[in-house]
Amino acid sequence: MKPVDTETIELLSVAVPRQLFVLLHDAGGTAADMLELGQRLGDAFAEAAVVIPEGLSGPLSAGEDPQALTARVAALAAFVGAQQLRFALLQSDCALAGLGAGASLALAFSDAHDGRVGRVLAFGGSYAVWPVKAPRLTTLHLLHGQKDQVVSVARAREGFARLTALGADATLDVAASLGHELHPALMDQAVTRLQTCVPLRHWPLA
Repeated sequence: MKPVDTETIELLSVAVPRQLFVLLHDAGGTAADMLELGQRLGDAFAEAAVVIPEGLSGPLSAGEDPQALTARVAALAAFVGAQQLRFALLQSDCALAGLGAGASLALAFSDAHDGRVGRVLAFGGSYAVWPVKAPRLTTLHLLHGQKDQVVSVARAREGFARLTALGADATLDVAASLGHELHPALMDQAVTRLQTCVPLRHWPLA
């Protein structure tokens, strides 16, 4: 799979994709920072389209102006909706993945728009505002480095604990030797989560 655009990178291996991944880079980064993850996802999911926009992510932190956060989430929702319409895909066949600020934006998106994507992969990010309810139609995968100096692993663990208490369908993977980085070990684990974790909403009721 090769990128076909230099600003919004697109990895397209089939004419009619059956899945969509939208990847969000960290604050101060570029779309190219997410290219390796996009290629890994494209290799693992041969009928997927991978779209990596540039500039949607910005610094997100606890206590950020709620209006600014709402505007960022709205811009992302418009972009994701346009891609879903473009490829004629169900919302459940789409996933968001982000690093750092991109991960935090993806989590905020899932909080505001439950079910607009089926999965969220958050690498080295956390909620800017803690959720008050669990997403029912989106599965969340949190992936973090134990030595992350940008977003502490303690905050990631607290976010996961809050999600669990709310009854969310979520996982947390922590790599002991890693910092704030999109490391191959975390990317491989993300692919494993996507391939092996059946969302709880698909489990038969006892």
